Formats: sequence, structure tokens, C-alpha cells
Amino acid sequence: MKKSHVAVLIGLVLLGSAVAYWWLNRDKDDAQHIVLYGNVDIRQVSLAFETAGRIENMTVQEGDRVKKGQVLAHLNTESLSIQAQQADAQLQVQQQTLNEQAAGNRPEEIAQAKAQVGSAKAQLENADKQYQRLAVLNNSSLGQAVSKQEVDAAKSTMKTAEAALRESEANLQLLLKGVRKEDREAAKAQYDSTKASLDLIKYQIAQSELRSPVDGVVRARLQEVGDMTTSSKSVYTIALTDPKWVRVYASETELGQIKMGSTATILRDSQPDQPITGKIGYISSVAEFTPKTVQTEDIRTTLVYEVRIYVNDPNDQLKMGQPVTVNIDKSSKAKTSE
Repeated sequence: MKKSHVAVLIGLVLLGSAVAYWWLNRDKDDAQHIVLYGNVDIRQVSLAFETAGRIENMTVQEGDRVKKGQVLAHLNTESLSIQAQQADAQLQVQQQTLNEQAAGNRPEEIAQAKAQVGSAKAQLENADKQYQRLAVLNNSSLGQAVSKQEVDAAKSTMKTAEAALRESEANLQLLLKGVRKEDREAAKAQYDSTKASLDLIKYQIAQSELRSPVDGVVRARLQEVGDMTTSSKSVYTIALTDPKWVRVYASETELGQIKMGSTATILRDSQPDQPITGKIGYISSVAEFTPKTVQTEDIRTTLVYEVRIYVNDPNDQLKMGQPVTVNIDKSSKAKTSE
């Protein structure tokens, strides 16, 4: 017999032995594991700027790993910076007004007002004396020495001096009392309004930085530098690397053999020799029709229950939507709470 024929015969014998071993032990394997089919599921976050503007730069690409708080993109903030400078200048002017009101009137202004009161008193005394002298002359001479018109003019001058004195005294009282309460409150309200506007502009400038809210992997870069964006347009989609789970569907008979905390093994078609371990973390209490993603013909039209197997995948081997085979160990026991 030729050597080639011997090699073929040996190969056939080995193949037959493997098939026979699998056939004899299939019931044993089925008794130890439940085999289900499902897909990898990953939560994701869509990131957008809070305000509208033109994108100035973007720092990451698809597939890049990002950390919580990392800056991913910037908006152009030139116009906001100019508005902030204007608001800051107005705030300084209004602060000076508040400082002046709090300090009150200057001593020199009060001294000047007192001097004006003194001058008004002197003018009134002089006008009163002139009026009295003319009135006496008019009475003693029966109107011959001084005319009635001169007396009336002197009296009018005296009344004018009295009014000037009252005005200067009132002005002095205003200076002594300072700014009215209503004026101080109005100035303070205007200051607060300008400060609020400045704070809002600073907040908008801060929001021009797009930061990642979580650790994850950039799944999609949806806009580019130079694009006009709004709060309703996503710039990036971030896939969360933790938690990550596999979604499978179990029949009612299988459900009774699956326990919370049971161990499961996830197998990928591309790398079946590198299983990933997980644990049952969720079992639905509501039945539903088998989704189209489950391709097993015998359960495609039956009612099933959703089961999630949570996995630790630090190397990011499992991808969103990836089809996998799950072996759930029947012998594993659920974890009990302490």
C-alpha cells in the first residue's frame, strides 16, 4: 500500500473518531450548558455644543479613546470675547458710581454749599435793611422823599433774597443727606444686571469647549472644522466602554435554568479560541416575540425573554452589534447578597 493511501486512511480514522466523540458527548455538553445567540450592546453618548457657532478645531478622530473631561473641540469665541470686554467696562463705570454714592459728597462741596447759604443770608439782610429804610422814609414824608415804586422794588428784592436763601439751604441739606435710597437701589440694580450679563457671556465662552462627559471611544465624528453648528447637531458620538453587555433571548424552558449571577462564556466567530467571561446581570420578566437578529430557526417565531450578560472588556474586543454565541453554565450558582 502506498504511503499516501495510508495517510488518507489515518486521517479518515481520526475524523471518524472526533465525530464519534462529539456524537457520544453532545448530550453531556447540552446538559452542562445553554447555548444562546445574541449581539453585543453598548451605550453611547451624542455630544453637541450648548450654543451655536463655528467650529474652530477638533482634537480627536474615530476610534480614539477619550477620558472624562477631555476637550474634544472648540468654537470660535472672538465675538463673545469682545462682548465680555464691553460688559466689563460698563461694570467698572457702575462700580465707580456705587463707590461715590457710598462715600457721600465731598467736604469741599458741602463747604461751598454752606458758603452759598451765608452769602444768601447776607444778601437778604442787606435787602431787608434797604426795604425798611425806604419804607420809613416813604411813611415819614408822606411819599415825598421816596416814591412808592422804589419801596415796591426794594420789597421785591427782599423777597427774591429770601427765596435764594431757602434754595441754598435746601441744596445744603441735600448734600448733607447724600444720595436718595431710591437712586442707590437703582444704581445697584443696574450694576447687578450688567454683572449677570458678563457672567452669562463668560459661561458661553466656557461652553465653547466641548468636553467628554465619560470615558469611552469615539464612535463617530459627525462634523468638521469650519462647520456652523447648533445645540441640535451632534459633533461626536462616544461609545461607553463600561458597562458593556451581550443581549440574548431565552425560551421559557431555558429561562428556568438561568440564574442571576450565573457564569457565561462569550464566543466570537472571528476568534472562537479567545472566549470572554461574563455574568448574568439582567433577566426580563416580560415575554416578547423573538427579534429578527436571532437567527435560530426553531425559536424565531416563539416567545422569549431578554437576558443580559455583563462583561468586563478592558481591551475593547467586543464591538457594538457584533453577533456572538453565549454558553451559560447551568451548574453555576447565583451570587447571594451578603
